[in-house]
Amino acid sequence: MSSAVSGARTSLTWLASLLVVLFALLSVGVLTGKTSAAPGLGLDLAGGRNIILQAITTDGSRIDPSDIAQAVEIIRKRVDASGVAEAEIATQGDTNIIVSLPGNPDQATLDLVRRSAQLQFRPVLLVGDPAPVTSASGTVTTSPTPTPTPAPDAVTGISPSPSPSASAAGEAAPAHEVANVKTRLSETTSATPSPSPAPADPPAPVTPTNPSDTAWITDALFAQYQALDCFDPANLTGVPVGDPDAGFATCDTTGSAKYILGPVELTGEDLDTASAGPRVNQLGNVIPGDFEVRLSFNGAGGTKFGDTTGRVSQLAPPLNRFGILLDGVVISAPSVNEAITGGQAQITGNFTLDEAQQLANQLKFGALPLTLEVLSEQVITATKGAEELRNGLLAGLIGLLLVVIYTIFQYRALGAVTIGSLLVAGGFTYATIALLSWGLGYRLSLAGVAGLIVAIGITADSFIVYFERVKDELREGRSLAAAVEHGWKRARRTILASDAVSFLAALVLYMLAVGGVRGFAFTLGLVTIVDLIVVILFTHPVLALLARTKFFGEGHKFSGLDPRQLGRDTMYKGRGRVAGPETSALTLAERKAAKARSAVDTQDKE
Repeated sequence: MSSAVSGARTSLTWLASLLVVLFALLSVGVLTGKTSAAPGLGLDLAGGRNIILQAITTDGSRIDPSDIAQAVEIIRKRVDASGVAEAEIATQGDTNIIVSLPGNPDQATLDLVRRSAQLQFRPVLLVGDPAPVTSASGTVTTSPTPTPTPAPDAVTGISPSPSPSASAAGEAAPAHEVANVKTRLSETTSATPSPSPAPADPPAPVTPTNPSDTAWITDALFAQYQALDCFDPANLTGVPVGDPDAGFATCDTTGSAKYILGPVELTGEDLDTASAGPRVNQLGNVIPGDFEVRLSFNGAGGTKFGDTTGRVSQLAPPLNRFGILLDGVVISAPSVNEAITGGQAQITGNFTLDEAQQLANQLKFGALPLTLEVLSEQVITATKGAEELRNGLLAGLIGLLLVVIYTIFQYRALGAVTIGSLLVAGGFTYATIALLSWGLGYRLSLAGVAGLIVAIGITADSFIVYFERVKDELREGRSLAAAVEHGWKRARRTILASDAVSFLAALVLYMLAVGGVRGFAFTLGLVTIVDLIVVILFTHPVLALLARTKFFGEGHKFSGLDPRQLGRDTMYKGRGRVAGPETSALTLAERKAAKARSAVDTQDKE
């Protein structure tokens, strides 16, 4: 049993260490003025900024509902990337978009919301690993280490390119390729060559002769490229689009690669539309299970695209590729080895229908002569306010009080373990939410408060399961110390299964829902994890230590673990007999002795 005591003390030490670290970090943030002791509140509780945007076409064309939906999706990605949580984005009528941001958003976030999407076509000059490159001293290096780039597969008129979704380790992924709809003579194939490094020596400071000239890679641009971290979500959406007449370093939208690109050669104004559909071979037959994205350029755009593809098709990889950027990040980087004239092209590869449709929507939206004008911008008060928050907290307090009363009535002194566990869980949850509010911009909405209230029941349920298992072991005649260990083994499986179901439900709800419902799901999932931590690192260890005390170990009538109160006087004796009151207080050893004496008496009579 000494090992059980040692394990219990170790668990409590770990829990205390976790709590100290959490509150120490929060204290540092409060003392340095970077955060407050209270978690940030959502739009419904703290108010915020309301912006109404109107979508307007510069050529008077009709706005399709899918265009507005794509605009909402882009704005949502921008807001999420800026770290603002609990934002509400909705449409109003056929052309208006309402964006509600909680709290007091900074100017950079407001500019992200107001900005219209910008589609650009830039030639690829360099492709590399998504991680920032640093020297042994921790500073960014100024020259790359070259590695050979595998040659692409030879296919007539088309060259496969590395997929934007390929991992940094070079895992196989679909390749995006561009083919001329009129002159394509054979099917494309996929290949995933490793990202190409920069040249061994820094580029010479000469005047570039064309957009694909590596002279665009200046020392400053190359240093920026080396320092770029494409694992940072902030670099994957809504970044500044850069100078259209200069080189540009940016990331792939999936965060799998980073690029140095040349000047802008085409924009969304040069693209008429984009669509997705089944891929068709040169004979006009549909290839089952394969999809493509079809591009249609206007007159001027078709001419520019023909010039661009004619030039890059003569260059070695990765210079034979061009990047398609939306909001400053690469959404596709197809390659080509022949001039594509006529204004019609396809992006092919191992697309699923959803992937092809998503890329087509992004291209189509970026191609629209669509601008977002601010109709109104105003500070809004809380939609729920302090009264609703106070009522929600009061409801939680009433629920907590009822749980405390029930546990004391049902478990007597053992209920103190439940109260202590709830207090520890509350402190753990508070510190975690406050830190998330500081580090990730999380804001607690009224729906999130509801999730915290539900957590009281989840936490209490775990304790009840455990205590009832211990009682079952006591009824079977075990000592309290043994009952605690055996009861924990039986209860642990039930608690893990219950918490797993709760967490899975919260995860599914979070992934499928938006707005306040996601806040509820997030807090529900968080407190489920906290419940598991507390019951393992606090409830069980504390009960294991209390089982060694005289008050609980000897089954005091107010301990909640008195064998007489647990019904041991009706223990089954076998052959249809149960123990009577005269044997209810006997220990297990006394019962065995009595049974032996009874057997001796029977033999004497015989």
